[in-house]
Amino acid sequence: MKQTILILFLVALCAYSQVQAQNNADAFMKQAQEHLAKKENIEARNLFLQAYNAFSSENNYDKAVECGVRASTLYHQENSYKEAFDLLRGVDMIVTTGERKTKKSMPELRFRISKERLQMYIGLKNPTRAKDQLVRLEEIAKASRNDSLNNDLLYTQAHYYYTFGQNTQGDAATNRLIGQYKEQKNYAKVDECYQTLISIARKANNAGLLAQTYDKYILWTDSVKALSAQDELNVLKKKHDESLATIQDKDHSLNTKQNIIVGLCVLAAILAVVVAFGALVLLRFIALTRKQKKAISIANEHNELKTQFIQNISAQMDPTLNTLDSSLPGVKALRHFSNHIQELSDLESTLSEPYEMQEKNISTFCESVMDQLKGQTQEDVSLAVNASKLNMKINSEQLERILLHLLKNAAKYTPAGGKIWLDFKKRGAHTHQFIISDTGCGIPEEQRENIFRPFAEVKDLTQGDGLGLPICSLIAIKMNGSLTLDSTYTKGTRFVLELHT
Repeated sequence: MKQTILILFLVALCAYSQVQAQNNADAFMKQAQEHLAKKENIEARNLFLQAYNAFSSENNYDKAVECGVRASTLYHQENSYKEAFDLLRGVDMIVTTGERKTKKSMPELRFRISKERLQMYIGLKNPTRAKDQLVRLEEIAKASRNDSLNNDLLYTQAHYYYTFGQNTQGDAATNRLIGQYKEQKNYAKVDECYQTLISIARKANNAGLLAQTYDKYILWTDSVKALSAQDELNVLKKKHDESLATIQDKDHSLNTKQNIIVGLCVLAAILAVVVAFGALVLLRFIALTRKQKKAISIANEHNELKTQFIQNISAQMDPTLNTLDSSLPGVKALRHFSNHIQELSDLESTLSEPYEMQEKNISTFCESVMDQLKGQTQEDVSLAVNASKLNMKINSEQLERILLHLLKNAAKYTPAGGKIWLDFKKRGAHTHQFIISDTGCGIPEEQRENIFRPFAEVKDLTQGDGLGLPICSLIAIKMNGSLTLDSTYTKGTRFVLELHT
């Protein structure tokens, strides 16, 4: 009797422990989601790891994989790729153990893990390893015969191909997915596909894909409204036919028949008004869309005419300038201005054409640029370079041009005894900054807004045409970067050139 009681007590204690462990795991996961919503990523990651360990210990494989993958995502968002890959290896082992114990394959969990690895290799810009994971995902989805996984695979394929510039394959994957949803008349999913494709194009900085997708999306929006209107009309027609059949079936009762006819007439009138109103709204929308497209077309045409006009002006100035004394300051200023106008126009029309890049040692490069400034500063102005000895792919000619222009401006406005320095800082896996600072007089606040805008004010050309900074800004854009003025720096002037590789 005592042994029986002891056994029952141990069973009850074991059951209570399992319930308590389940509660703890769920609590960790809930807290992690709350911290994640507040963008407290480190706290969320630690809680997901605790939930992952708790779910693993109780063989809750689905939730264990979910928490492990989410913790891995938070690791690689912080560029902690080693920890992320190590964690995924552990998650893989959990799934392997689960398959062995249950004697069932778990393709959904395998797919989730491989997809996370793919995202990390995309983040590392490693197309070879990313392709390996994509092939793995294709094998899992094919073996599972799961429609949800196959649809997710098409999204993932599109993301991979567009990220690595394989737009044709990306279009094929997206078109297959959209085609499936169109056949199912699942218009909400088609709309979601286009929104996802637009998001992918933005992240990949693919202007061509973005424009192409917007055009397709606008056409789809117009067509889906027409399809929806036709479906509604078909439904109304079906209801009307059913009403007539009901009238015929119940024509033995004159009073009932008359009431039905009156009701149908009222309904038909309401439906006619609704359909007419819907048609009017649709026509107005179509007209507005056409008007907007026409306005965009006219704006683009005017912009092209403006660029051509500026180029013609610059070209027509050259013959006249050639007849003047080139030693005169005014003639020199006009020729310089003409060249700047031509270059500014050329840059604006070729922003989508990136420069060729070559790998350079940044420390050596920065030192060579600063050496060119020696002898051009006021007395006792100190020059300094703070740059790490790492290699980076750059267009040395254009990058040197921007930095030298900024350094010469700094030398011009930094008084005797001042300081000019060039810093290089790594801000992320693919983000770098060149920072030029001085202890000069600074730029007046009222002028800061327009320093990167050409022709913002009328100037005496012999004192400079004001186009140097706008040209440098456009060159920075072509190098997949940006040039900004640090308005928080108050001891002189500081420019930040940020490049994304």
